Amino acid sequence: MSWLSKGIVSTVLSDLASARRPLTHEALDELPDSKVVEHIRTVLVAAGALPARDEQMVRLERHVKDLVASHTTPEGRQILHRYATWHLIRRLRRRSRGNDITHTQLNVVRVHLRAAVYLLDWLTDQDLTLASCRQSDLDRWMTRDETQLRREAGHFVRWALAQKIARDLSFPAVKWNGPSQAMDDDARWATARRLLHDDTIRTEDRLAGLLLLLYAQWPAAISRLTTGHIEETDGIVRIRLGDIAVTLPGPIADLALKQVSARRSHAVLAQTGSPWLFPGGQPGRPISAWAMGERLRKLGIRLAETRSTALFQLATELPAAILARTLGIHISVAVKWQRAAAGDWGAYAAEVSRRQP
Repeated sequence: MSWLSKGIVSTVLSDLASARRPLTHEALDELPDSKVVEHIRTVLVAAGALPARDEQMVRLERHVKDLVASHTTPEGRQILHRYATWHLIRRLRRRSRGNDITHTQLNVVRVHLRAAVYLLDWLTDQDLTLASCRQSDLDRWMTRDETQLRREAGHFVRWALAQKIARDLSFPAVKWNGPSQAMDDDARWATARRLLHDDTIRTEDRLAGLLLLLYAQWPAAISRLTTGHIEETDGIVRIRLGDIAVTLPGPIADLALKQVSARRSHAVLAQTGSPWLFPGGQPGRPISAWAMGERLRKLGIRLAETRSTALFQLATELPAAILARTLGIHISVAVKWQRAAAGDWGAYAAEVSRRQP
């Protein structure tokens, strides 16, 4: 009731009810962007008054449009539009495979695009373009103390070279040689035992923590799980994180089934038929990746370090193809982790084929 009494909420709902404002996403987009308007939209979507849409993608496309339009030269705006629309966003759509993108994915594209803007702005200040830029100019930009986002700018330069926009430039990629953070497997298993047996911790936090500790799932992936990802057949409980369903051990299976039956939305306008395994604070929406990460951090779980530990261990036990299909990660990522873990199954197969009977 307190929320409904706020000025902008009552005004917007009154306008919608009297038809002074059409009940469409586009009409709400005309309002100043705010958390209140965002919540009004989620309420209308959850109630079925508006169709669902990928809000993060809409926000990203709006950001790209504004950023491209703010560049000073027509040539720069054209290059930024091509880079953002036909490379960054196109790749993001392909990787999301029809699913809504996450806030983390949105930020990654923003950072890459901002790096391109930094470089183009500097070239403009130097009366240069990508076509006229030479290696000495690029080296001068990279060695400046105030230069930001060097690595992300490298992605832009290599794309420009592939598109024949730039020439005779070299910006080598940084090779990933495995995790740089220390990995403590004993601490990982101690935390897993605590989550398995400590009934004072909420079920949803225990299950989410175990999915990170044992199956290397990022909070963004965990938060997007639905009840349909949990399958029970003849007393065997499986979870589908990728293309292949994983059989859950007894204690984790019990937690998964308990979460399916006892989960509740934290929103005031809750819906009992919500498909999300971890409902969030907005009606009809899952918990955000940020909120999920914060809850796991409060349990003493270091997200990046814990995932690296789990992924490193799994990469030593499974071939890359199985690892990718089981965990829902890209095959190239699985191959890199397998090599970092010195578990190159391809080399092992080749060695076996050369053995004499």
